[in-house]
Amino acid sequence: MIYFDNVSKIYHNNSVALDNFSFAMSEGEFVSIVGRSGAGKSTILKLLLKEEKPTKGIITFRNKDISKIKGRQIPLYRRNFGVVYQDFKLLPQKTVYENVAFALEILSKSQKEIEKKVPLILETVGILEKAHHFPHQISAGERQRVAIARAIIGEPDVLLADEPTGNLDVFNTRAIIKLLLKINDLGTSILLVTHNREIVNSLGKRVITIDKGRIIKDEKIGKYYLSPHI
Repeated sequence: MIYFDNVSKIYHNNSVALDNFSFAMSEGEFVSIVGRSGAGKSTILKLLLKEEKPTKGIITFRNKDISKIKGRQIPLYRRNFGVVYQDFKLLPQKTVYENVAFALEILSKSQKEIEKKVPLILETVGILEKAHHFPHQISAGERQRVAIARAIIGEPDVLLADEPTGNLDVFNTRAIIKLLLKINDLGTSILLVTHNREIVNSLGKRVITIDKGRIIKDEKIGKYYLSPHI
């Protein structure tokens, strides 16, 4: 489904984010990418979303070279992905329901479909009872559930989770990871970027460890690992 073929990303200050980076991800997989800050983890997501361009190498999605996706085609391409961030990125002036409905409005869905799907997805993530609350009226864990609902309501093929538990306590961290596993079981591929050792060691899923833009470990059932020289 996703393939990075000898991809390098070098920024203007000669900072190397990725260095001949290659990996493949199959449909339905749950893959964690771990590494220290600055190792290149978030750059992978930015390249996949075409927010950045690789310095060299090829990235393919469903066997299509994404460098050939241009201009007006990019928003359509990005519909393949749902994205969840550490800082939630909810719209403060909209309720929980409205934040999630907005994702469907962008996709030009009918009001009837919105009214049907939003309560169902809020129930799936365990936040339906807070549908008419504003973000400042709910907890951080609840806000992340809303962000996940918004990310998956468009039925993306892949959910990209960039440090989704970075602002959460241990209890809410475990709850969010349990939710991500549930979403994966329902058929959505998950690409998780994290530096949380406890999360990675509890998943029992594939783990890719990167250091200085290179893969140093790729295990089918992996653990959090950092090389001794880091």
